[in-house]
Amino acid sequence: MSTIRKVTVHVPAELMAKAQRATGKGVTETIKLGLERLTAARAAEELRSMRGKVRLSIDLADLRRDRR
Repeated sequence: MSTIRKVTVHVPAELMAKAQRATGKGVTETIKLGLERLTAARAAEELRSMRGKVRLSIDLADLRRDRR
């Protein structure tokens, strides 16, 4: 298990209510999910920025033959 940090944040009540309705979870679980999604979105953005810049030594034809 990773280290846990206890934090105090000021969040608009309506935003928190909307987020909790969307997740169907409590405050802590909703905040965790939001942070996880934010970091995942950032990672996806970084991967998209590399599109076309990384050359892979994969033969697509060989890869497809291997699937059969």
